[in-house]
Amino acid sequence: MIATLSDLDYRRQAPVVQERFDRLKQRPHVLDVVGLSKSFDAAHGPVVALENINFSVHRREFLCVIGQSGCGKSTLIRILAGLETPSHGQVLVDGLPVSGPGRDRGMVFQGYTLFPWLTVKQNVMFGPQMAGKSGSISEGEARQWIALVGLDKFENNYPHQLSGGMKQRVAIARALANEPRILLMDEPFGALDAQTRAQMQNYLLQIWKNIDITILFITHDLDEAIFLADRILVLDARPGRVKEVIEVPVPRPRSMEQFVEPEFLATKQRMQELIHPRSDSTQHQLPVLRMTRAGDDVE
Repeated sequence: MIATLSDLDYRRQAPVVQERFDRLKQRPHVLDVVGLSKSFDAAHGPVVALENINFSVHRREFLCVIGQSGCGKSTLIRILAGLETPSHGQVLVDGLPVSGPGRDRGMVFQGYTLFPWLTVKQNVMFGPQMAGKSGSISEGEARQWIALVGLDKFENNYPHQLSGGMKQRVAIARALANEPRILLMDEPFGALDAQTRAQMQNYLLQIWKNIDITILFITHDLDEAIFLADRILVLDARPGRVKEVIEVPVPRPRSMEQFVEPEFLATKQRMQELIHPRSDSTQHQLPVLRMTRAGDDVE
């Protein structure tokens, strides 16, 4: 297997994958990030979190952003959402500059951000009602979104009556109810157990397949990024820079069986090289403090 992996090239694409990327690149840009930088003031001087970030996302593309801890992933998505302002550069949605939060961008966080005093249906209705839609129209649309995420039997339940995965499905429905152009997701499945996480990944792909939405998804999980994404933007750390943009060579539709396919393994190997280069391995070793008897070794 090791010899086989060494011969794999993550840039090699099957004809069906090449054709899909050709079609994808013909679509208009929904999101453009141009010369984006972000610095924070600190006691010892300014800290550069992001430096000269440039990328574009096509309509209905699924883009994952990944990098080691501290590379600025969450700062980037907060700027895209309009929750923070960049120090330099700009963010464009459909060619128009972003100056703050807007209905054209929906946001799903890692934590459960539902209103605990509202039912599932009322949580999903909240955004459209704040935008001026009537109660009857908001309720009808909310029921459609709730059915889309498979929770129509739970529309009258409160958040405390739902599992973690169900809460995140409600959060997705609530974000989509505002009919955004882009869905921004900041490690939304990070707090879930492995089984629920895998289930939610499949749910998300089904939702994405059935509606006109572009997704930018932050994750630290290599397998998750490859399983979900069309392309993966890999960030370097301190300061955060675009290190590489990988076109995922794994064909769609995706399945868990593909985790052991050569294309999947080659892409994962390349991401590991980018995020954890061998030259950095000594930096992550803990100081030696032996607290067991000599000769009592486990490896």
